[in-house]
Amino acid sequence: MRIGIIGGGQLGRMFIQNGLNYGIEFFVLDPDPNAPCSAIANKFVCADRNDEEAVYALGKECDVVTIEIENVSIEALKRLRDEGVTVYPQPEILEMIRDKGVQKQFYLDNGLPTADFALVESKSEIEAHKDLLPVMQKMRVGGYDGKGVTPIKDVGDIATAFDAPSVLESWVPNALEIAVLVSRNPDGDVKSFPVVELVFNPEANLVDYLVSPARVSIEIEAKAREISESLIRKMEMVGLLAVEMFVTEAGEVLINEMAPRPHNSGHHTIEACFTSQYDQHLRSIMNWPLGSTVLRCAAAMINLLGEKGYEGKAIYQGLENAIGETGVFPHIYGKEMTKPYRKMGHVTVLDNTTDDALIKAQRTQELIKVIA
Repeated sequence: MRIGIIGGGQLGRMFIQNGLNYGIEFFVLDPDPNAPCSAIANKFVCADRNDEEAVYALGKECDVVTIEIENVSIEALKRLRDEGVTVYPQPEILEMIRDKGVQKQFYLDNGLPTADFALVESKSEIEAHKDLLPVMQKMRVGGYDGKGVTPIKDVGDIATAFDAPSVLESWVPNALEIAVLVSRNPDGDVKSFPVVELVFNPEANLVDYLVSPARVSIEIEAKAREISESLIRKMEMVGLLAVEMFVTEAGEVLINEMAPRPHNSGHHTIEACFTSQYDQHLRSIMNWPLGSTVLRCAAAMINLLGEKGYEGKAIYQGLENAIGETGVFPHIYGKEMTKPYRKMGHVTVLDNTTDDALIKAQRTQELIKVIA
């Protein structure tokens, strides 16, 4: 069996590492000749992910094609699907998800809870929605890892807003941010993972750390998983879906946005769950039985980000000290060069309770620094 992956970053690398256990071959396409997948893929093609002919050519050599980033050639994936290559998630799903405006409209049309929003084509149209302020402006396409997102708290902030087609999402004050990973195979079987609690780095707007199980009530846990399972069923998507959500002060659970692939919020599942997010994605696209999503124990995960003030060949300072502690599992992504806030790896820590895992994770975060 041969699987093609469009995108060669760390998500693809961890997906390959899992799939090697099944004797699967992996063909990967990415524009970076030193992408994390390049060293371990059976075949690596250096090409633009939106190069229709390059994506199509790689896909024709594979039994199944999947993605590890949404910004890929949809046209190539449709051609492959129409010619009998299995493509999951479906190209139409990717087309819908990579436009945040279409995402939001899908939630509204299908009765799924989300914050109030307005769609604008340019900065000049924001004035017409002053009644919605404060809002978070999100570019409809092209944003990722905190890029393409900016707060507009009052009329004065409009001057620095993006001049691009955007979603103006009503501000959800004091919201707890959570995520649920949910999977579906072609037979229609659906399983979700326990809720993850996310804490963001305020400067980089990236996840600083996460904990699971989340520190939420049984009712919130059940509601979040029910919403996520309903969403993937209504989309009829095959694969793994990461659903990021807000929990309001009043106890509402609102969908923020989604990603149709393994996700930063699920890295901990490699050590913490009976089935990792990568194994579940593989099972989904292969139409195998979905695995157990039960947590073995409490877990926390910290992202290893490039330190401010350092740019160049990466050095992982303090790594040896950190791994001397029980239940600490580092994952280095194989990126040679670091820069401020670049995702260079992550560390999962396991412990008896969420609070214990979090304390250990924060201690680990102080030990490891990615410098140059």
